[in-house]
Amino acid sequence: MRPIVVTLSDASGGAKISAPMPLDLYISPFNTSLAVTVTGVANYTVQYTFDQVFDNGWTAGSGNWVDHPNLTAQTTTKDSNLAYPATAVRIVLNSGAGSARFTVIQAGID
Repeated sequence: MRPIVVTLSDASGGAKISAPMPLDLYISPFNTSLAVTVTGVANYTVQYTFDQVFDNGWTAGSGNWVDHPNLTAQTTTKDSNLAYPATAVRIVLNSGAGSARFTVIQAGID
């Protein structure tokens, strides 16, 4: 999978949430790299889901999101990974006037 990159900026007026980034749960090994680069002051959380994100009627707002244990309420540049299958990831910019650049790279066939 080619890298997916999304940037969220200025959550001083309230949290901002990216669109879900679907992952290929059938790739083996599933290994997915997650990196967040912070500019300025920003607090962010990376989340993942096991929901069937392509099902009719599924919406991100009603999805079952799990906070990544190493990327929750962070304020500095960090990276981590998902070593087991999930169906999608997203980033939540919780607060701050700065920005968070979220990069997702999944191993496997391009």
